[in-house]
This record gives sequence, C-alpha cells and structure tokens, in this order.
Amino acid sequence: MAYIHAKTAAGRQEIEDRARRLPPALRSILLMVDGQRDDDALTALLPGLRAPDDALAQLAQMGLIEVIGGAVAPPAARALTAGREQDPELYKQLYDWMSESVRRHLGLKGYFLQLKIERCTDAGALEKLWPDMATAVSKARSPALASRWLSDTHALLAVQAPPQPVAVPG
Repeated sequence: MAYIHAKTAAGRQEIEDRARRLPPALRSILLMVDGQRDDDALTALLPGLRAPDDALAQLAQMGLIEVIGGAVAPPAARALTAGREQDPELYKQLYDWMSESVRRHLGLKGYFLQLKIERCTDAGALEKLWPDMATAVSKARSPALASRWLSDTHALLAVQAPPQPVAVPG
C-alpha cells in the first residue's frame, strides 16, 4: 500500500533553519516530500539523489515527515454487488450516487471519471470504479473525505442488500 507523506512542523522548520544539519541527500528528500507524492514515487527518487534506502524511515523517525494518507482501502475479497450485478435498480442507484459524487466533489476535474461511469453497464462495473473515485476525491479534496465516501457507498449497498434466508427450527 502506498502512503502519502507530508512535512511536519519540525520538517518545515528544518527546511528554513537547517538546525539539524541533515546530510544533503536526506535534506533533498525532505524537500521532495510535498503531501502529493506517495512513498513509491519518493523511493524512486532515492537513487538519483544518492539517498539511503531507508531515507523516508529516517526522516519519519526524526519527526520531520508523517503519513497523511494512503492508498484507499484494499479491494474487498468478494464484490459487494456479487450476485446483484445485473439488478437495474441497484445499477441506477449506484450510477446516480457516483455521478452526483463526481459533480459535488470533483467538478470539472472528474470529467474523465464521469466518462468511465457512463461506460459502465452494470453495478459490478460501477463497483470496480470505486477505487478510482476514492483516489480522485482524495487528491481533489482529502483522504478523509475519500474514506467517508467509500463508507457511505458501502452503507448505501448495505441498505439495498437482499434479505437473507432465515433458518426455521423444525
């Protein structure tokens, strides 16, 4: 899972006053931590800056950077729409929910995501777009809002879950 790092107040202070006298490679990595790049992107920069492989861990241990977000929740082992992919009511509800979410949270930034939504023909295909939607909301707004959006979407499906058969003692 890729985590997004940002400078702490101590990290921003270190950039200004150089009080800790960081080695040049660590300082360069600290400068690159911007709250936008994930640890995979930052790790890819390490060889070019001649930084140690554990540069991010060192900066975190010094309290100069912190994790502010990460990859959206890992995909569920079983699709929440499993068995109901072709349900037209579920499709319409998810389609409306996702389209409204794009409009509300992404605006014009969500144009291409809206096109992907338009191409979906069933609820299962819409569910496969949830990680893309959550990532877009995370980038455009905040990781917390993306997480809440995913929770709200799961709750929406929980309300629509078909009744489970009840075992009758007999």
